[in-house]
Amino acid sequence: MEHKKKNPANKKICLIASSGGHYEQLLMLKALEETFDVYYVTEKTDYNGNDQNTYYIKQINRREKLFVINIVRIFFQSVKIFMKEKPDIIISTGALAVIPTFILGKAFKKKLIFIESFAKINSQTLTGKFIYKFSDVFFVQWEEMKQFYPDAIFNGPVY
Repeated sequence: MEHKKKNPANKKICLIASSGGHYEQLLMLKALEETFDVYYVTEKTDYNGNDQNTYYIKQINRREKLFVINIVRIFFQSVKIFMKEKPDIIISTGALAVIPTFILGKAFKKKLIFIESFAKINSQTLTGKFIYKFSDVFFVQWEEMKQFYPDAIFNGPVY
């Protein structure tokens, strides 16, 4: 099998997701690395590897007491990564920790692609519900989800 060589004229892609299942879904897009300049952003956990093209941001939960402080912290971490990498395209499978990067992407007129969680068949994620309003391309992995996201693209699961 012949591998395509990366072309410096190609777009730089940020693949960003929170840890766990969202990140596992995002890794299904790993083949993009063969053609594009790709970097990853995910939450720092005890299970992270030492991948040289991965950035780690603070893990967050909307129910924690220090949520507001931590989301501001993530925003500043995201700004630092965003300004260093200067992505052309941002692709995400969720969740909460990706919102600052998507807001930055929107402010800097980058292409925003969101893939709603595979786990959602009959209801929206909070992140998907928010990002749907301003993403450039929004994918759902189940056709039933088009009732919530009428302009979304159904293309089957990423698995």
